[in-house]
Amino acid sequence: MGPVRLGMLLFILAVYGAWVGTPKEEDDDTERLPSKCEVCKLLSLELQEKLSHTGRSREVLELGQVLDTGKRKKHIPYSVSETRLEEALENLCERILDYSVHAERKGSLRYAKGQSQTMATLKGLVQKGVKVDLGIPLELWDEPSVEVTFLKKQCETMLEEFEDVVGDWYFHHQEQPLQHFLCEGHVLPPAETACLQETWTGKEKITERQKKTEGEEEQYQEEEEEEMINTPGHSKHDPEDL
Repeated sequence: MGPVRLGMLLFILAVYGAWVGTPKEEDDDTERLPSKCEVCKLLSLELQEKLSHTGRSREVLELGQVLDTGKRKKHIPYSVSETRLEEALENLCERILDYSVHAERKGSLRYAKGQSQTMATLKGLVQKGVKVDLGIPLELWDEPSVEVTFLKKQCETMLEEFEDVVGDWYFHHQEQPLQHFLCEGHVLPPAETACLQETWTGKEKITERQKKTEGEEEQYQEEEEEEMINTPGHSKHDPEDL
């Protein structure tokens, strides 16, 4: 094995393990399945986001039929209609597949939309000619991971189980955040709600070593990549060789 610095070695091994299922210690946050708290948190965020896109609609729906008695159709604002809720719930959990695993973050913050720092670095290595083997073809790197697929399935299960609770919130309790009403009020015991308080500030990492300034991180990565590429006879590295 070439003289690859320890930091880069650990980085590649952590990513490789997260993708192909290398066993980890229980307290290692680089590979795990989503918790019930994390599922509820993302379900709530996605539903409220979808509803926010239609909340200001001035459309009025006509419901019912005109009978011989002369009874008129009901006119209901779309913004408070059951139709709006049904449309928001349709394929809601499919939106979870837009998430990626940001293995460099801790807790529920590991699930976020957009490309992770880890994957961006690996793709940068590939573009520079470094061989990186994650155990799957390059064209599948952007496919949903096992964690995200599991997250989506658990979202569907939770939504089916608590559909009536979501409806109750929509029609009677929208003054409360859905996350509070659904997750804290019905889905989770008090001891399992910690993830609901986690917010991304840019500093939440899984190890102290990663808690550096952005400039330090970029400089560190550039030095590692340059050393790997410029080392004679060791321009390409495979996780199986490390």
